[in-house]
Order: sequence, then structure tokens, then C-alpha cells
Amino acid sequence: MSSRRREAITDDPHAGFDRPARRSRPRTKDRPTYDDAIEGVVVTVDRGRYRCLVGDVPVTATKARTLGRTGVIVGDRVRLVGDTTGVEGSLARIVEVCDRVTVLRRTADDDDPWERPIVANADQLMIVAALADPPPRPGMIDRILVAAYDAGLEPLLAFTKADLAVPDDLVRVYAPLGLRIFVMEPGSDLAQLRDVLAGHTSVLVGHSGVGKSTLVNALIPGIGRATGVVNEVTGRGRHTSSAAILLELPGGGWVIDTPGVRSFGLSHVTADSIIGAFPDLAEVVTDCPRGCSHQSLEPECALDVAVADGRLDTERVASFRRMEGAWQQPGH
Repeated sequence: MSSRRREAITDDPHAGFDRPARRSRPRTKDRPTYDDAIEGVVVTVDRGRYRCLVGDVPVTATKARTLGRTGVIVGDRVRLVGDTTGVEGSLARIVEVCDRVTVLRRTADDDDPWERPIVANADQLMIVAALADPPPRPGMIDRILVAAYDAGLEPLLAFTKADLAVPDDLVRVYAPLGLRIFVMEPGSDLAQLRDVLAGHTSVLVGHSGVGKSTLVNALIPGIGRATGVVNEVTGRGRHTSSAAILLELPGGGWVIDTPGVRSFGLSHVTADSIIGAFPDLAEVVTDCPRGCSHQSLEPECALDVAVADGRLDTERVASFRRMEGAWQQPGH
């Protein structure tokens, strides 16, 4: 012991109990390159564990702290290090998220500034709505359509439970938008739908109880997705899917089954992203006055001029305005 240390202990009886000096190595600015990382895709997320597919091997992983709380979502293509064998008890680590082609987002409500990414790298969005039990909510369908167009996804409509109600009125509402619409009931032939889904990654979105998981079970025999029932008093379905999950289709392609939603906030959406999904309308509205919302009460809206001179179909413009109006008005 040095003489100075002896003097300190002698003069101050508490000096010897000071916190020891830190001896950790200085931080380096050089970050690891992870040259040995391998690629996989995130299948589902459950309480901080990420189920990934590395080739055909299911691998459980955590994520690097640098990726943030919501930095990894279902559908992400990621790079992993660690134990990627997939054997029971093994654990890998996600160290990088590859560039996303698309991201489907929503907010809790229209006043919420925080976006919630739902899935990544899908290219189709299938809105699943029941024709009855629970009854369809066109306002919600419109808002999910807006989210699909904003994310650059091709929207599809699937109306289930056609054995309980006639689909004609609802099909008539959305036909002018040029959407592919599928109407089905228990035991329906799904060959045409399978053809549309093959080779794509399609995310299924809709209320609880509308039949998303039932549809997935029909598309992927033996998958055994839990199905629920609708409350006879409230008309609401019970959540049977607690987390989004990516599933491979037998004929090629993938579907992402998502939990039922009761609201779909769109505070992250801009008007340009909506009109941009309709090239024929986007070309016309360049002649609108500045600040035009393209609704029917707007003076000198170019859409009305185009309808009057026969360049645009009346029903298509009305459908677009209804959908855009659902975004502009909070609620649903």
C-alpha cells in the first residue's frame, strides 16, 4: 500500500470504503460487421422472442438492443448471428433488418401521432369482412383501403358468410374502385382465390369474428388456426389471433394472419398517397384549385368537371370520395 493511501486511511476512517475506480475498457467506435450473419424472415413475435425461418429451419431469436422497441416486425427480412440451428433451447440474435419494400401501418386513432407498423414486405392486403354476424362496416373497410393504398399494397376484398346475407349491395359499393372481390361461404371453392394469392405475400385484416382464421384454415389444410364466435349481444367477435403470423401457402406464396382490429387510425396518411393510387383521378386533380380536398362540396373541383364532360365515371368518383371522406373524418 502506498504511503499516500496509508495517510488517507489514517486521516479519514471512511476513506477506504470509497467506490473503486472503474477499470472498464474505453468504448470503441468500431461496430461489429457481423460478416458471418445469415438471413431469415420473421414469422411471428411473442413476448420479446422472434420466430424466424432460416431456409426451412424455424429459429428462435432475440434482437439487438440497437434495433429499438418496435424495430422488428412480422415479414421483416433480417440477419441473425448466434445459434441458428433451431434445436430446442437454442437462441439466435437479430442484428440487422434488411430494407423493407413495403410497411403496413396504422395508428391507435386519428389523433395519435405514433405510427404502429403491422407487417413488412407484403404486396397484397386482403380486407376480410363478414356479410352478417357481425354485420359489415363500410367505414372500416374504407379506412383499411386507405391504409393499403398508402402502403403501396394491392387491395383485395373477401366477403365471408354469404350463406347468411346477400352480397350484392356491398359488392356494388366497391366495384367502381376496380377491386378484385371474392364472395364465399362455408365450403366455397377457393381455387380462384388461391390463384390470386399464389406467388404473393398477402396480409389479412379485418374485425374479430369475420372469419380470417377460418379462411386461413381452408387455404392451408391442417394449419389449425383457432377460430372464435361472435357475441350475440354486442355483435363483436372474440380475438382468436393474438399476434400476426406469416404462413406459407401450399401452392406458393405467403399469407399473414393478423389479430382482429376494432379501429384503424390514419393520422400518418397524406392526401397525395391516396390520390396517387388512382392514376386516372390523379391526372385530373392537377387542375384543382390549391387546397382542394376533392370532395363534392368543393367549388371548382376538377373531378366534378371530368364527370360532367364524361371523362370519369360518376360511381368511381363517388366511391373514391367516400373512401377519402372516411379518412378525413375521425371515428369508425
